[in-house]
Amino acid sequence: MSTESRTKFLNRKDLIAYFLVAGTGAIVQLVCSSLIQDWFDLTLTQSVWPSYIVSFGVGFVLTKFFAFDARRTNQTRREMVKFVMVAIFSGFVMDLAVRFAVFIANSNFDLIEYQIPHSKKIVDVTGLICYVFGMGCSFISNYTLHKTFTFQSTGFYDRLKTLIK
Repeated sequence: MSTESRTKFLNRKDLIAYFLVAGTGAIVQLVCSSLIQDWFDLTLTQSVWPSYIVSFGVGFVLTKFFAFDARRTNQTRREMVKFVMVAIFSGFVMDLAVRFAVFIANSNFDLIEYQIPHSKKIVDVTGLICYVFGMGCSFISNYTLHKTFTFQSTGFYDRLKTLIK
């Protein structure tokens, strides 16, 4: 990768904007995961996909309008199809990373829990760390693929449309 393309890829403005957008999506995902675990009596790993799907909608809008300044591209349908493909791939990356981290944590560390003051809610700190690790892995794959694929004209969407017809 040349210095010019590396600089364009690691554009500070895009990276900071994407980090803020992803941070917003991460907060939505963590809150949804906690609520889903409580309401449906699920484990951490069982709540990963439902909460990821909820944060997906927030992620597309924020990413398109703020992270990569693609609000005026007039290619929303094309970007949405590519965004879904990237999101599914990154969802699997996150899911595998969370499961791997949970396996390592359960094998090597004691469970750390914290009770929120004046509440009955007990937070699984070990699980939360594993979840954040998985989200970090997803962040890397999401940024890379959205920057180089979703919000770029690659010709992929046109080939996919032709193939489907």
